[in-house]
Amino acid sequence: MSDLIAPHGGTLRECLLPSGHTPSLRHEATRMPCWNLTPRQLCDLELLLNGGFSPLAGFMTQQDYEPVVHQMRLSSGLLWPIPIVLDVTEAFAQALSIGTEIALRDPEGNILAVLHLSDLWRPDRLAEAQCVYGTQDAFHPGVEALLHQTHPVYLGGKIDGLEMPAHYDFTQARETPRGLRERFAQWGWHRVVAFQTRNPMHRAHQELTLRAAQQVEAKLLIHPVVGLTRPGDIDHYSRTRCYQHLLQYYPERTTHLSLLPLAMRMGGPREAVWHAIIRKNYGCTHLIVGRDHAGPGKDRAGRNFYGPYEAQALLSKYQNELTIAMVPFQEMVYVQEIKGYQPADAVAPGHTVLNVSGTELRKRLREGDDIPSWFSYPAVVEELRRTYPPKSLQGFCVFFTGSDGTGRSAMANALIAKLMELGKMALTLLDDDTLRKTRFTPSGPEETHPSLNVESVGYVVGEIVKHRGIVLCALPDRALCHHVREIVSPWGGWIEVHISGPSGVYDADESFEHAALTIERATCSCNEAAERILREIERMGYLQQWPGK
Repeated sequence: MSDLIAPHGGTLRECLLPSGHTPSLRHEATRMPCWNLTPRQLCDLELLLNGGFSPLAGFMTQQDYEPVVHQMRLSSGLLWPIPIVLDVTEAFAQALSIGTEIALRDPEGNILAVLHLSDLWRPDRLAEAQCVYGTQDAFHPGVEALLHQTHPVYLGGKIDGLEMPAHYDFTQARETPRGLRERFAQWGWHRVVAFQTRNPMHRAHQELTLRAAQQVEAKLLIHPVVGLTRPGDIDHYSRTRCYQHLLQYYPERTTHLSLLPLAMRMGGPREAVWHAIIRKNYGCTHLIVGRDHAGPGKDRAGRNFYGPYEAQALLSKYQNELTIAMVPFQEMVYVQEIKGYQPADAVAPGHTVLNVSGTELRKRLREGDDIPSWFSYPAVVEELRRTYPPKSLQGFCVFFTGSDGTGRSAMANALIAKLMELGKMALTLLDDDTLRKTRFTPSGPEETHPSLNVESVGYVVGEIVKHRGIVLCALPDRALCHHVREIVSPWGGWIEVHISGPSGVYDADESFEHAALTIERATCSCNEAAERILREIERMGYLQQWPGK
């Protein structure tokens, strides 16, 4: 057990057993029931093992879960705002009993830890969503994950760790709480302010972090999340290369980059408190909390889920108890008249504020447009251009929706012929017949569209588009359409085509809000439809540099 001081007093609790204790347990674990961890669970396990989630000694029992959900406190009374539980399927839970030991495996089948099951229950996930996120709206990514991706049974109990999850990228920047604390002690860094981010950093972020560190006379830890973030975020490989370029713009020996394997919940105010606890475990004395910290953006009606400084207000309420100080900061903006950055609330009346939003930045990158030098550094922009090539060099997905009998596959085949006419391209068609033949759905005459393997199809389509191929999906499943759109959008084009016609066997005919085109099947032939879709693809800019153009 570590002798490092944890945020609530006592010691930093790590769950990884000393190497000498693991051989016998590892052998026993091969005979235990095993659970294959989801990506979120894998991130949670890593922070349990390395002490990032101290004082937790395992996945929460219901005795801890309930007060965390409703009062932001463990049963011991210690502050903790986010449930950390192991969710499993009903089928897996049926074979379990209290006292069962469960082997926890990574995607490659390696046993990372053993869970000593002390509790099993079926939570009210709607109540959890309302309490933790302040909403039951699945437009919130944390609520969407909770209600539609989380299994219905929760397991709790102490864990014994056998080995850490394996990482092969940026290994020098992947430090445990103990390792980072020891590094700070070696350098004589007694005051350290952490900066949380899930996005690339530009000049405004550099200005904000530099000022924050100077304000509290502390060294700076850039501590980006490289576990799970919001769907659609830039991948952590590109972001980390951007952070590495940014380090040269800070004074020497004042700034350190370290990666945090956290699965974010986008929980706004509660998540800000959670981030403070985690950063204290990593040896920080201060945490920068800016505008809409860990917020998921807007709801369906265009309103922000949380107020811009709601996270600051909640963390301020608890920071004395946490013994980590908050450094509140407003948004930094570029002021044309002074040719520099200022906090938004310090801009003089009549001065001109220039800004490039995240949406505008992605648009400029995809269109190949100029990025102002006042906004970002050349090396950072170059990295982002590698991630966001111009539309003319991107892959794309054309997704046909509509009821059975409207001719989705026929239109998709007509479009393939038009695309092939332009020249040799990487083209893939996924329709009902293809998926059944390739075992994406169970075989048999009674199978219906809801049986489509959503995760597998989404993965395949995402990989094709990511590698700049073209894929046409002629499928009716609405959940699949939503899932694929979320995966494809960060990597390439999304052209949704809704075929309007008589109601079919599975879905009533209705328009789709994200459709680029709606085609009336009764009045439009396959050839005419393919021509319309092709013109739309060209208008959007996805075929300008393809062979034949």
